Amino acid sequence: MLNWAVTFLVVALVAAILGFGGIAGTAAGIAKILFFVFIVLFLISLVVPRLRPPA
Repeated sequence: MLNWAVTFLVVALVAAILGFGGIAGTAAGIAKILFFVFIVLFLISLVVPRLRPPA
């Protein structure tokens, strides 16, 4: 998931350098959304094992 966020961030930066404003904005938005989804999933993966009772 973090790979995709970084990929879209790189695409956004390259598009911004080349002057493609619409593509850069869209790619940056997708990268931001994927980054926050990654953070939420990471935090959930840290919390869930602690909620389970010991076996």
